[in-house]
Amino acid sequence: MKIIITGSLGNISKPLTEKLVHNGHQVTVISTRPERQAEIENIGAQAAIGSMEDVDFLTATFATADAVYCMESLAPNAFFDKDLDVSAAIIQICKNYQKAIQESGVKKVIHLSSIGAHTDKGVGLLAFHYQAEQIFNELDDDVSIKFMRPVGFYYNMLAFIPTIKAQGTIVSNYGGDNKEPWVSPLDIASVIAQEFEKPFEGRTVRYIASDEVAPNEVAAVLGQAVGKPDLQWTAIPDEAFLNRLVSFGMNPQTARGFTEMNAARLNGILYEDYYKHRPELGPHKLNDYAKEFAAIYHQQ
Repeated sequence: MKIIITGSLGNISKPLTEKLVHNGHQVTVISTRPERQAEIENIGAQAAIGSMEDVDFLTATFATADAVYCMESLAPNAFFDKDLDVSAAIIQICKNYQKAIQESGVKKVIHLSSIGAHTDKGVGLLAFHYQAEQIFNELDDDVSIKFMRPVGFYYNMLAFIPTIKAQGTIVSNYGGDNKEPWVSPLDIASVIAQEFEKPFEGRTVRYIASDEVAPNEVAAVLGQAVGKPDLQWTAIPDEAFLNRLVSFGMNPQTARGFTEMNAARLNGILYEDYYKHRPELGPHKLNDYAKEFAAIYHQQ
């Protein structure tokens, strides 16, 4: 197949591109950065340099494909941009994808959604994934869509490093011994590559996870990896957590979304649909990721 990959050479898109090229597909990778072209071509793919905000560019690029992989991303500092409505920006990208898919005539779509996309109530910042899926679902019925819903990414744990170093603890507004799912981008890429090999029929949803571990277990594993075997996970009230995020410079609207999202981990809303459709866990476990975490921890 001729497949378009969005997301440049990110944590998911790069290993996904490598797998698809290995499987014999003709892959084109969309990137906003011209300097990425050589690296993309070295993998065996073609580069299409342009923006997710440019509908005409997306339409022309999608028109050359049998299938497309759509993901939304913002600038690395987006959560700290006081003038940016993160949810609105993501929704606009989804509308651009919708129009490009409709006008290009491509009929096979894989969309990177998320845990929490089953509802727009009580999941905080993740509500935009529900809205995004609704936008894609407005496409004509002859467009087949596979919604991929990964859980929390391991690399989100890197946000723990500052408080581990400054206070000797992980701080959040949830915690405890209830297990929750985490995922490696490598396992996400593997699942999506598998889905490209399967028939596209109607609209489907697939959750993706690598491991299920409790916050206190996370602290133990990461602490052992970085040489702090007594590392603890400290849960603080929602308001205190919100104030911490804002004090770090996060956009207050985004900070409220993060706080509610974390509360949804504790009250069960976030994972209620996941446990109804629990996936087979991928091979990359927390203990594997802890080595990568420790390397980054000691570099900072």
